[in-house]
Amino acid sequence: MAPLYSIDLSPPLFPSLYSPKSPFTSLPLSRPTHLSPLLKTHHLSIKPTLLHSTSNKNTSLSSIVDQLQEEEEEEEFYRSNDQDPDERLPERWREIHGQDDWSGLLDPMDLLLRSELIRYGEFAQACYDAFDYDLFSRYCGSCKYNRRHFFERLGMASFGYEVTRYLYATSNFKIPKFFTRSVSDEQVWSQRANWIGYIAVSNDAQTARLGRRDIVVAWRGTVTRLEWIADLMDYLRPVTEEGIPCPDPWVKVESGFIDLYTDKDPTCRFCKYSAREQVLTEVRKLVEIYGDERGEEVSVTVTGHSLGSALAMLSAYDLAETGAITSPKGKKAWTTIFSFSGPRVGNGRFKQRFEQVLGLKALRIVNVHDPVPKVPGMFFNERVHEIVRKWGEGLPWSYHHVGVELELDHKRSPFLKETGDPSCFHNLEAHLHLLDGYHGRGERFILATGRDPALVNKACDFLKAHHLVPPFWRQDENKGMTRSRNGRWMQPDREKLDDHPHDTHHYLDRLGLGENKET
Repeated sequence: MAPLYSIDLSPPLFPSLYSPKSPFTSLPLSRPTHLSPLLKTHHLSIKPTLLHSTSNKNTSLSSIVDQLQEEEEEEEFYRSNDQDPDERLPERWREIHGQDDWSGLLDPMDLLLRSELIRYGEFAQACYDAFDYDLFSRYCGSCKYNRRHFFERLGMASFGYEVTRYLYATSNFKIPKFFTRSVSDEQVWSQRANWIGYIAVSNDAQTARLGRRDIVVAWRGTVTRLEWIADLMDYLRPVTEEGIPCPDPWVKVESGFIDLYTDKDPTCRFCKYSAREQVLTEVRKLVEIYGDERGEEVSVTVTGHSLGSALAMLSAYDLAETGAITSPKGKKAWTTIFSFSGPRVGNGRFKQRFEQVLGLKALRIVNVHDPVPKVPGMFFNERVHEIVRKWGEGLPWSYHHVGVELELDHKRSPFLKETGDPSCFHNLEAHLHLLDGYHGRGERFILATGRDPALVNKACDFLKAHHLVPPFWRQDENKGMTRSRNGRWMQPDREKLDDHPHDTHHYLDRLGLGENKET
C-alpha cells in the first residue's frame, strides 16, 4: 500500500519548510501547522523528492535514473525559489493585488502571488470551518466561535488579524444547503438569521509585514451540494432598484444574489440590517479610523467561494459605487477581490462599470471542470461570438464574468482520484491544493509550500484511497457534546453572540443611507 508521499528516506521532505531562509516559514503566508503526521515524521534530515501518488516497485536502472532526474529538477525548483517572499510584500503588494491585472504573474506562477492567494483562500475557508451545520444544535446556522477568539479557535492566530464584525443574512431567500436551521424551534439562537461571513483587520505587527493596513471581507458560500445553481432566478435586475447609487440604469446583477445581499428583517436582532448595510458601515468605519485618523495606507480585500464569491463581487462593487472605501478626507482604499469558484454576477454593463469606471481588480480562481463558474448565462456570456454577445446584451439572461481568470485543472494533481461528483470539483480546499501545485500551463504539479493534501478531504471525498485519508474527516469532538457534572451528555452554552455595533446608524447616515435605518 503506497504512502501519501513516496520518498527516499535518506533526504528531508521539504527542507525549505524548515530552512531559516524558507519562503514558507512566515505563518501569514502559509499554514505549515496543517502538515499531516506523514509530513511531520520525515523532516530535518532528508531532501525533497517529487510527490508520487502511487508506489513504484520498479527497481530497474532506468527507473532509478528517472527518479534521480526528477529529484534534481525539484531541487532546482527549490533553489530558484530560495527567497523570503514576505520580505518583498510591502513593496510588491499593489502588484500582487492587481495593479497591472496580474500580467506576467500567472504563467509562470509568481511565488508571492501563490502564497497570498492561498492565504486569502484560507480566510474564505474559515467561514466553512467555523459554521455550525449541526441540525441538532440550537446554534445551527451561527458561527461556532465568539468573534474575539475566532482565529485563535481555528488555529489561525498567527495570521495577525482581528475580527471586527460578523455578517448575517435573513433566511427569507431560499437556497438549499445554504441557510441552515435547527430541527427544533425551541431555544434556538435565531429563527430568521444565518451567519454568512465576517470582517477582519490586520493587527499592527501584521500591518508592518504587509506594508499597509488590510481589511478583509470574507463571505461564506456553499460547501456541499450544488442544488442552489438550479434555483437561481437567472434573470437580471438593475442595481438601482436596491438603492445602489449607480448612474447607469442598465447595470444589472442576478436577482437572487442581490436579494440575499439586501434583504433584512426588522423583527430579528441579527438581520435587522441587511448584509449590505452591515458591510458598508463596517468598512467605512475602518477606512476612517485607519485611513484618516491614523494616516495609514489601507487596502480592502474581499474574498469568497461559490455563492460567497458572488457576494464578494457584489459587495466590492457596492463599496466602490457607494463610496464606502473612500474616507471623508478623500483617501481611497485599494480594493481587490480574490474569488474562488464563483458564478457570473452581472451583465456587460456591470462588467464595464466594475472594471473601467470604478477600477476594481478581481482575480477569479477556477477549476476548469467545475460547473459553477459556467452559470448563470449558459448561452449568452463573455465567451460567445461578439455578434451573438451584442445581440443578446439586452436579454435578461446575458451575463459576463469580471476580472482576470486563473484556470486550474484537478486532473493535473496526482493525489486526486477520478470522480463524477461535481461537489469535489467545486471544493475550496481542492482549489487551494491545486494552487499549491500549479506553476504554469503544462508545468509539472509540485506542491510548492507543502500544504497538506489531507485538507482536501476535510469536507469531500476526493483523495485517492491509498492515501488513507477518510472523506469528510473534519468534525467537532463528540459533535460538540460535553459531559455535565451529573454525568449527563449535553450541548454546552456558548458565549453571547454579537449582533451589530451601536454606531451602525451613524455610519449609515454618513454614507447617505440614513433612510434605510431601522425606525
